[in-house]
Amino acid sequence: MDEMSYCSFSGGEEFKNHFQAGMYVCSECGHELFSSMSKFEHSSPWPAFSETIHEDSVSKHPEAWGPLKVCCGKCGNGLGHEFLYDGPTEGLSRF
Repeated sequence: MDEMSYCSFSGGEEFKNHFQAGMYVCSECGHELFSSMSKFEHSSPWPAFSETIHEDSVSKHPEAWGPLKVCCGKCGNGLGHEFLYDGPTEGLSRF
């Protein structure tokens, strides 16, 4: 798999329709986050993934308004939010 950069929440639109096989990594530190195998099409304007590469790929932090904030598990770079039960099949989350 070729490596490609996964941008932080403020720049992820460029990967919305990008489905080349590879690894999505943190744009700040290069930490592995998501595999293209877990990427799926979603109505959101951001790329959507059903799972992370490793358990420690991301960290999750509660926010007052609902969804969990998702950050790089290594450097803390903000990646977006986790939406529970909004994945490609019932019961999966969307990152």
